[in-house]
Amino acid sequence: MLESSSILLSIVTSLLFILLLLAASILWNEIVLQRINNFTMAENKEKRILNFVLQNAVRGDPQSVVDTIDTYCSQKEWAMNVGDEKGLILDKIVEETKPSVLLELGTYCGYSAVRIAGLLKPGARLLTIEFNPDFVAIAKQMIEFAGVQDKVKILEGPSETIIPQLKKKHEVDTLDFVFLDHWKDRYLPDTVLLLVMCGMQRKGSVLLADNVICPGAPEFIKYIRNNNHFKCTNFPSHLEYMKAKDAMEKAVFLGPGLESMC
Repeated sequence: MLESSSILLSIVTSLLFILLLLAASILWNEIVLQRINNFTMAENKEKRILNFVLQNAVRGDPQSVVDTIDTYCSQKEWAMNVGDEKGLILDKIVEETKPSVLLELGTYCGYSAVRIAGLLKPGARLLTIEFNPDFVAIAKQMIEFAGVQDKVKILEGPSETIIPQLKKKHEVDTLDFVFLDHWKDRYLPDTVLLLVMCGMQRKGSVLLADNVICPGAPEFIKYIRNNNHFKCTNFPSHLEYMKAKDAMEKAVFLGPGLESMC
């Protein structure tokens, strides 16, 4: 009994140590190093990513833009894109779903929007919501440079305000695919808003959530996995541009469609 307790304590201690190292690495990249670079270069990280793309990627080539961002973020400065490894999971699910109307929550620099748009069939459209006006400005330039501006529309503002406007203001009846990659504490309320309040899912609609382990979205995971309207699949992976464990969660809506209150 004592030996088992010692082993358990050792495992817990090791896990805590790993989490502390991960937190320290993110803290260094996101606060210390970023502030030093912002001061010395007189521009923020997102602007540096954009400039690197403008100087090194091929205009009008979405894959070149994505690859160039991955190069910068893996070799120079970490950034919260879905990244190259999880990006392949995203690609596969988009290709399998063949969506016509898509919603992304969390545009950031436009990485995922460009990546998704490059896979869309003619006539398909992606709406992407971003709260931060500085990120919106960067993403608009990134999307235009990649040549996918005819497929992507950025909606600036908080998700809880824009989602109820999708039907009337943006002429969205139902969504084929939703990519959740914004604030993790908004995953659950925005899913409920989309599904229960606004009835924007149809049978076969796909939700894909990033970062369900790191930093994690436990309330969303509990809700979605215990909801008999969804069939869930977990895709183990790693945090973007790092070795820390992460995962994506795919949830297929089984129906029936719910009446809209929006």
